[in-house]
Amino acid sequence: MAGIKALVSLAFSASIGLMFLILACALPEYNNWWPFFVLIFYILAPIPSLMARRMSEDSGGSNPCKELAYFLTAGLVVSAFGLPIVLARSPSSAPVIQWGACALVLAGNVVTFLTIWGFFVMADSDDVEYSMW
Repeated sequence: MAGIKALVSLAFSASIGLMFLILACALPEYNNWWPFFVLIFYILAPIPSLMARRMSEDSGGSNPCKELAYFLTAGLVVSAFGLPIVLARSPSSAPVIQWGACALVLAGNVVTFLTIWGFFVMADSDDVEYSMW
């Protein structure tokens, strides 16, 4: 039953993160859908870790495959945080998005990436049937 509660809470937090992203795009004072490209990073971020879990064996030591996956995942996460900042800063005379939309996207990034990390923590626990992923 604890696994179901964790899964429901992760689904709720993911929906909160996506709500921040949609608000950054759809509110009338922002009305710009460029920040929605952050969804690409949400989809791509867990892929290196999932592939590394399939290819690596649990030897206990450092594994180059896992280390590369962590590096690629970190690059994708940093890029997801960098995209709205770059959109809000350039060009300086008329930025692509406003700083309020940038703040909403960054809040959505924090919530969504913590949700993705929480899913991996939950999947690693031995008492949950999702550990086969």
